[in-house]
Amino acid sequence: MNILLTNDDGIDAEAFLDFADALRVGTSHRVYVLAPDSNCSGVSNALSLIHHHVRVVRRAEDTWACSGMPTDCVCVGTRGGLPVKPDLVISGINAGPNLGTDLIYSGTAAAARQAALTGIPGIAFSLSGDPGAFCWKQAIDYAVAALPSLKALWTRDIFINVNIPNTPGGPLGTCITFPSVRQYNDSIITETDKDGHLTCRMQGGNTYSDPEPGSDWDAVLRNYVSISPVFLHPVALRDLCAGVPEYAGVASRPDRAASGAV
Repeated sequence: MNILLTNDDGIDAEAFLDFADALRVGTSHRVYVLAPDSNCSGVSNALSLIHHHVRVVRRAEDTWACSGMPTDCVCVGTRGGLPVKPDLVISGINAGPNLGTDLIYSGTAAAARQAALTGIPGIAFSLSGDPGAFCWKQAIDYAVAALPSLKALWTRDIFINVNIPNTPGGPLGTCITFPSVRQYNDSIITETDKDGHLTCRMQGGNTYSDPEPGSDWDAVLRNYVSISPVFLHPVALRDLCAGVPEYAGVASRPDRAASGAV
C-alpha cells in the first residue's frame, strides 16, 4: 500500500519525520511525505492552489516540503504530484487535540477530509497534551499498530478522526465516539501601530468541553483513544429535523440525515 503522510504543523514539526520512519519500518507500505514547509495550524480547508502556484521541494527520498496548505499537499499528492497515487492519506500526528468543534478549524482534520472527498481513506491523528510534554513514542507506536483496523473502519463519505491521550503509560483502550461541542474563551488583543492603524491578534483562553458520555472529549478525559467517524458533507437543518412537526412541510432527505448522525 502507498501512503501519503502530511500534517499542518509543518514538515519540521517535532516527531513528524519520526512518525514517517516508524510507518516505514513498522509496515510493508511505501510512505511518501508531503507536508507544508511552515506551520499551518488553524487553516482548515484553505487552498492556495486556486489562485497561486505552490512550490514543492525535495528534502530526502520520498519526502517533500510544500509552500501551500495541508489541503494543497493532499491535492498535489493525490492528483499527480507523487510518483504513484496513494491508497491512504494520514494526517498528523498533531501536537495537541482536535476534538469536536476544533474540526472546523483544524488543518490536520482538513487534510484527512480532503483525501476522503476524493475517495481515498483519510485518517487524522492528534495527541492531546501540553507543549513540551508530549509522549510522542507511545502515540506513534499506537498509530502504527492501529493503522490496519482504522483503515478498515473507513467508508465513503467519512474521514476518521483519532485523538490519543497524552499519558506515558499509554491509553487504557479505544472508544468509537462522536465529536463534542467545544466552547472557546478567546479574546482579541488590539494595538495601534506606529502609523496609527489598528492591529489585532487572538489570545487563546481556556477551552471547555462538556464531557458528554460517548463524546471524543469524554473518551480522552478517561484515558481512552477517541476514534470518530466524521461525515464529510454539510448537513442542512431540515435533514436533521426530518419528522419534527415544525418541519413537516419541508422536503427532507432521510438518507443524508442518517449519514450525518455519525
